[in-house]
Amino acid sequence: MLARFAIAALAVFASFGVAAAQDGGKVKVVASFSIIADVVRHVGGERVAVTSLVAPNADAHVFSPAPADARIVGEADLIVVNGLGFEGWLDRLVKASGSKAPVVIATRGIKAIKTEEDHGHGHKHGHGHQHGHKHGHKKSSKHDHDHGPSDPHAWQSVRNVMVYATNVRDALIAADPDGKDAYEANARAYLGDLEALDREVRDAIAKIPEDARRVVTNHDAFAYFAAEYGLQFMAVHGLASEAQASAKDVARIIAQVRKHKIRAVFLENISDERQVRRIAKETGARIGGTLYSDALTGRDGPAPTYIDMIRHNLRTLQSALMS
Repeated sequence: MLARFAIAALAVFASFGVAAAQDGGKVKVVASFSIIADVVRHVGGERVAVTSLVAPNADAHVFSPAPADARIVGEADLIVVNGLGFEGWLDRLVKASGSKAPVVIATRGIKAIKTEEDHGHGHKHGHGHQHGHKHGHKKSSKHDHDHGPSDPHAWQSVRNVMVYATNVRDALIAADPDGKDAYEANARAYLGDLEALDREVRDAIAKIPEDARRVVTNHDAFAYFAAEYGLQFMAVHGLASEAQASAKDVARIIAQVRKHKIRAVFLENISDERQVRRIAKETGARIGGTLYSDALTGRDGPAPTYIDMIRHNLRTLQSALMS
């Protein structure tokens, strides 16, 4: 449904364009969540006013739009979303708002990691990514969080976010042709920073001994990081952070931690930490720190931007896995 609506919206976008805000004002861009909003701010610069529907440190999986959100969307010149089924609530929100703004899918052109049923048996997926849970877990129909056949957490690969940035650049140029030079310059600078960040991550992971590159997290948000950079992630929960892990799922992770002598397990900023702490207690693995998966922090936190988030996660992994 989201994909069909986005295609229709983009058709309108191509036919009529979207004018920048009247009277020399900024282009009003609504982003679905904080990571997308950060990319838009970097590419848009001073010409855009960006609002994130899901706030920093908040979980998009359990987001329930309020009437105020419909008003914000209704006033937008451009709506930028992740896609790949991540924003299951968006289609109804856009319809309720009456917005005619184009919906831009930031992941357009990215090769998505496919999900598959494992019937409760842990299996490796992609390059070193191991699931320790049922991929076919049930999600709340109330919040429409069934991500479908693709893993939506594509931003965990820095190279994918370079695609996000180019898609945002092109959408902003179409929405605000007068800003073309500014958007292209901003995008070039940001892409250069992301290219350097990608090299930084690769160099840092290469220094971690191969037998230490196993990571246990709360929910399954790091498949793209695993595939891109050569780590193995095991998750207690599924792709949606609100999915309920069974006692059998937790027991399986505990067995894997013991078998592979995994040194540390990690919390996430958006997830309930009780089961991860239980795994640490029962296996003797230490809590390696907090990883940021689906949301940035506020300005005063350790991950106020996407680049800060990746660097924080990298330092946290290095510290725990190399000690």
